[in-house]
Amino acid sequence: MTSLDLGGSVDAVARRVLGWRLVSTVGGVTVEVMLTEVEAYGGDQDPASHAFRGRTKRNGSMFGPPGTLYVYRSHGIHWCANLVTGTVGDPQAVLLRGAEIESGRSQVEARRGRQSYLTDGPGKLAQALGISGDLDAHLMTNPPLILCAGELPDDYEVEATPRIGISKAVDGRWRFTAGTG
Repeated sequence: MTSLDLGGSVDAVARRVLGWRLVSTVGGVTVEVMLTEVEAYGGDQDPASHAFRGRTKRNGSMFGPPGTLYVYRSHGIHWCANLVTGTVGDPQAVLLRGAEIESGRSQVEARRGRQSYLTDGPGKLAQALGISGDLDAHLMTNPPLILCAGELPDDYEVEATPRIGISKAVDGRWRFTAGTG
């Protein structure tokens, strides 16, 4: 178990990590973001999870210790990053969908090749942080990508909604967003 509090049901952990910070030092470039959008995936009990049908070469890192990064390609185009939350062998994970930039905005703009809509989707967030498949199975208590516990600002509200872009288990309210009203 990492020193981060990743215990409990995956949906409870997903809600709890809103406001936590990711500090990336990939390629010697430092970027820090605050998580504002995530989705929970319940492993072999969740038909929408990559681990629903068991362990494969692609999803193997989901079966690792909590705090492990599971990285995969979405539609062969974008890297997406997930925080493993289950115990070893229990492949629960939280998809990191969106964040607010705390520092390193110019580096994010350079990585993304634009000045707006920089971290408002899982592929955009991974690109902004320099996450690629090379970071699959990385333990997020160590550089170059560190997850730090934190809290949302007092004026932020959390909303639970159905997950986006899935075709199975669509009714659960396992997507969590945070922002000002």
